[in-house]
This record gives sequence, C-alpha cells and structure tokens, in this order.
Amino acid sequence: MTSYDIKDLALAEQGRKRIEWAEKEMPVLRLIRERFEQERPLKGIKISACLHVTAETANLMRTLAIGGADVVLAASNPLSTQDDVAAALVAYEEIPVYAIKGEDNATYYSHLTAALDHRPHITMDDGADLVSGVLKDRRELLDTLIGSTEETTTGVIRLKAMAADGVLSFPVIAVNDSDTKHLFDNRYGTGQSTLDGIIRATNVLLAGKIFVVAGYGWCSRGIAERARGMGSNVIVTEINPIKALEAVMDGFRVMKMVDAAPLADFVVTATGDKNVLDQRDFAVMKNGCIVANSGHFNVEINIPALEAMSVEKRQPRPFIDQYLTKDGRQINLLGEGRLINLASAEGHPSAVMDMSFANQALASEFLLQNKSTLGAGVHALPKAVDEQIAALKLQAMGIEIDVLTAEQAKYLSSWEEGT
Repeated sequence: MTSYDIKDLALAEQGRKRIEWAEKEMPVLRLIRERFEQERPLKGIKISACLHVTAETANLMRTLAIGGADVVLAASNPLSTQDDVAAALVAYEEIPVYAIKGEDNATYYSHLTAALDHRPHITMDDGADLVSGVLKDRRELLDTLIGSTEETTTGVIRLKAMAADGVLSFPVIAVNDSDTKHLFDNRYGTGQSTLDGIIRATNVLLAGKIFVVAGYGWCSRGIAERARGMGSNVIVTEINPIKALEAVMDGFRVMKMVDAAPLADFVVTATGDKNVLDQRDFAVMKNGCIVANSGHFNVEINIPALEAMSVEKRQPRPFIDQYLTKDGRQINLLGEGRLINLASAEGHPSAVMDMSFANQALASEFLLQNKSTLGAGVHALPKAVDEQIAALKLQAMGIEIDVLTAEQAKYLSSWEEGT
C-alpha cells in the first residue's frame, strides 16, 4: 500500500482528467517519456521531489517513474497543491504524495521530512528546501546522495549562497539557468499565470490601472509585459541599474518603490528577496491598493509589518485578506503573500512547463551519467541539452528552421575571411 498524506483519495478521477488534459500540451516531455520507457535510465534510483503539485508536475513524475525511478513527491508551497492531482498520482500511479492545499507550516515540514525519509539518491527542488533540509538536519543522507536539481530563481540564489559558504557538498543542476526554462517559464509562464491569479482572486479590471512590478528579472518582465498588454499603466522598481535602464528602454516608468506605492492600484513582487514591500511603502499606499507576490517564498511582502499597522483583517473574497489600517485605509493582500499564480489559479500553462520539466527529467539523467566527474557546487545543463529541448519543441509545433551550410559553418569558425 502506497503511503501518502493528501486531502481526499476520492478526487482521483477528476485529477486524472486534469493530468491528461495537461499532457496534450507537453509533447517534449512525452517524447522523453517514450525514450525513458525504452531505456529505463533511472532504474533503481530513488528521487524525492519537492515541487508544486500540479497536473504538469504529475506528468513529470510519471516520466521519472516510467524511466525506472522510485519517486516520492511533496509540495513546495502550502497553497500550490491541486488536491485532485495529488489523489490521482496516489491512486493511478502509486506514487507517494505528501501535499494538501492550505496545509499549515507544521504539516508542510512534516511532508518534507517524509520526502527525505525516502533516502533519495537525487532530490528535485522548487526553492531548495530539500537540499537545505539535508544540509541542516539529515546529513546522514549525504552518503548516498548523488545530487539535486533546482527549478527556481529563488532556489538557485540559495544554492549559490550555500556554495559560497562552503556547505554545498554535492552537485546541483540549476535547471532555472537553462534558456529553455527561464526565457519561457519565467517570462511567459509567470506573466500569464500571475495575471490569471490576480484576476481570479479579485475580478478587477486591469485596463487603466496603475500596476507596479517589483524587479525586472525574467519573471517580472513577463508580468510587466502582460499587465501592459491588458491596458495597465506599468511602473517598474529595481535595485540594479542595468535592469532599471532596460525597463526604461522597454518603455516602462522606473522609480523607487516608496515613490511608486502612493500611485499604485496594484503592486506585485517577484524578486526573490525579502521585505521588498515594507512598512514605509504600506504607509503611503492609497486606499484599496491590491498587493500580491509571485516570488517563491512569502517573505517579499512584510506581512507582520502590515498586520502591526492594521486594526482589522477581513476576507471579502477567497484569497483576499483585507487589512484596515489605523488611519482608515484598506490594503488588500492576495493569497497570504504566497505565489498568487498557484494560490488562486493553476500555475503556468502546460506548454511552458513542458520545457521546464523536460529540463528536470534530462537533468536527473545527466546527474547519473556524470556523477563521477561533477564536483560539488551549482552546475548548468550543457548547451546541447538546451538546444535539443528547443528543437523538439519546434518540431512539435510544426516549425522548421534553417541549417547552416558547410560554407557558413566554416565562415563562422574562421577569422581569415573578412571584407
């Protein structure tokens, strides 16, 4: 009997249909799954995954299992789980899942413990919580741990800090650094799904509103582009002068957060840092401002500071906490400050997760193939793997591109021929 901790096994049939629907938009992962079924490259390998439990993730889990892996899945965020998908993985795939939408912190960390109790050879992370757990509390697992893969910008930041501190004692593949991940998942996936989450939570028209985006990394760019496309007047805040200059050249207004906050109808954070929205920003926000986060952890918005400024908290709609400040203003926080695209919506579209999870599947295979030569630290997948995924995606879309002639290839690799 598969062990698990989910909301309701009776939801399995609904989850199965959702997984099948997502799979139609994931042709690259399907091709990898077909190869994995034939070659079984992960045979005998235990994988513990801490990812958002969505229909797209379910298709990754199926791919790993078909490839021979013994897989356990835990949620990487208390609000991101699709309970019917968790049930379907348990009922139909016999994959142990530890995830319940809305679970409290104690339950969340008990689920991480269950994933590590699997004694994995490979961990697969969304935010580096499993790696952190191994290094802090479960160092006995280091003897058999081959390595890890990491999906998010936030997780890669944490992992590079671990490496700089000299505590990361095994190789980690930074899947987020692959072009076929961050250029598409972060930009197009986060852009669309963040606005989807905000609209579902609020049903507020975006056209004509002032929409502030914190940061101008790939996730924030996607949000800014989509908000502008919906008719919003977009302001970007930044701490990096180069990214700020890019935002200006892309046609956005750029200013400090404390100057943007009084103008904002919406403020969305997606930076990977903490207290991006702080007490001084809440103090100048106009009445009715809607605040949301699309970064991995719920630290980007200083919620304790907002609570300290408030005299009342109520919930006018699901996923909206409305704070009444001491000076009579209302500030509306979406999704408890957690990833709004997964808290109130369904996360990224399947078509972009197809490439992200193709990277995850191939990264696990790459770790095994190169375990004797990869040193401790953060590594990127080879460019050839990136290009292979992009080529498969184009093939699935029915798009053909040119190929260099022998003469062109020679010209690009030589220096003698000029004008």
